[in-house]
Amino acid sequence: MSTIAEFRLPAAETTLGTALEYAPDATFELESSVSKTRPSLWVSGVDRETATAAFDADPSVDGYELLVETQSRLLFDVSFVDETVRLRDELLADGGSLLEMWGTDGWWQVRVRFRNRDALCDAYDRLEASGLSVDLRRVTDVTSVTDSESRLTPEQQEALEAALEHGYFEIPRGISMEELADELGISHQALSERFRRAYETLVGDELQPAGEQPPLE
Repeated sequence: MSTIAEFRLPAAETTLGTALEYAPDATFELESSVSKTRPSLWVSGVDRETATAAFDADPSVDGYELLVETQSRLLFDVSFVDETVRLRDELLADGGSLLEMWGTDGWWQVRVRFRNRDALCDAYDRLEASGLSVDLRRVTDVTSVTDSESRLTPEQQEALEAALEHGYFEIPRGISMEELADELGISHQALSERFRRAYETLVGDELQPAGEQPPLE
């Protein structure tokens, strides 16, 4: 059983507190799949000039680079000064998986999946030990399905979970199939085949009449 926790933390105590104050209409959303070495952030709600001015005004920001500009969002690679509190590191030190992280109106909202409640408690203690005001807003225990409840193979399950975590199903996509295949250490063709078979299984299960068993293969 894994545990999903939702946190709310004041940005002034972590990162980009000044940027969020400078641009109160902006939303900063972490995109973890773009850069391997430093965080990448989607910025929405403001134009490019306001976003870059917010980064320039923030003492926690060491540097930034604009990667993508769309009609509604901007994607930046951002590096922070050494003494900045690494909120993501504190949350994920014990093997947690970051599901969502976005900041707006002076606050960071974070969703993390932990192995169990003990790992969640450890992360909470680390945040408090760092001097952060932590607001744990919601905790949900997720019961893993058993083999009898799902006909997906472990490899298919892993591929779908990774795709969901990295934003493959979002619009626009947060990661390409080639990048996701690299994350999983498999070829693009192998990942495509896992998706195809997983989709076939899920659709078949969904459309199967109640009480009717699928044919043996």
